[in-house]
Amino acid sequence: MRVLVVEDQAVLADRIADGLRDQGMAVDVAYDGSAAIEAVSMVGYDVVVLDRDLPRVHGDAVCATIVAGPSPARILMLTAAAAVESRVNGLNLGADDYLTKPFAFAEVAARVRALARRSPSTPPVLTRGDLVLDGARRRASRGGRALSLTRKEFGVLEALVVADGAVVSAPRCCWKASTPSATS
Repeated sequence: MRVLVVEDQAVLADRIADGLRDQGMAVDVAYDGSAAIEAVSMVGYDVVVLDRDLPRVHGDAVCATIVAGPSPARILMLTAAAAVESRVNGLNLGADDYLTKPFAFAEVAARVRALARRSPSTPPVLTRGDLVLDGARRRASRGGRALSLTRKEFGVLEALVVADGAVVSAPRCCWKASTPSATS
C-alpha cells in the first residue's frame, strides 16, 4: 500500500510516516501543499493523510486538486480543526474520512488500512512473470519459492511491482525540498 503523509509539522509527519512504515506501508512525506500536489501528480497513492492548515497551498485546495484529478487516492484529513462545521466542510470538499488531533496512532493506521481497502488501485495478488505478491498476507514468492522479506522490503517491492516499470520515488527523501519553517 502506498501512502502520502502531508503535514507541515516535521516531527509529527515523520512519526506518522515511521509508524505506517512499521506496519508495512510504503510512505512518502510532503511538508507543504505544493509538494503534496507535485507528489500526487507523479505517484499513484492509495491513501493521502492530509492536514488542512498547510503552507504554500492550503490543505483544502490540495484536497480539491486530488479529487478533481485522475488520482484514485482516498483522502484522510488529519487536522486540528475539530468543529462540526470544519469536519463537514472537509468531507464536502471530497475527503473520504476526517480525524481530529490529538489522535491515537492505532486509529490513524486502522483508518488508512480501511480507506486502502476501498481504493481500486491495487489488486490483492500481484503477479509479474514468476514473481507473486500477496498483499493481504504480506507474502512474496518467485519461481514458486517463498521470499523472506522484512515489512519495509515487502512495501518497497510492492510499490515497484504496482508501478509496473514507471519511476518510483524513494520514501522519506523526495518531498523534503520544502522544509517546514521554525514557526510552523
